[in-house]
Amino acid sequence: MKKLFGKRIKELRIRNKLTQEALAEILGIGERNLSKIECGVNFVSAETLSKLASALNVQYKDLFDFEHLTDKDDKKDKLLSALNNDDLDVDLMYRLYIALKK
Repeated sequence: MKKLFGKRIKELRIRNKLTQEALAEILGIGERNLSKIECGVNFVSAETLSKLASALNVQYKDLFDFEHLTDKDDKKDKLLSALNNDDLDVDLMYRLYIALKK
């Protein structure tokens, strides 16, 4: 989870056109500490979490929205499992696949 959280913070920082140095200054932490957070080595305190949401202009829940950052193989496994268990409409999935393939 720390690695996914770090990737998400980096993604949001870049989206907000902030350097690590600038965001670290806003948060009141060292740039090296922010780097360790983004690399998934360190995690944040509740206070820093609050400052992150404010600095990155997102709600708290958005900081933990990293489903899109999951591993490609994990996504394949989830889709195949859902198809094999009839959890997805196969016809609809096929039409989506064809439409996106074009």
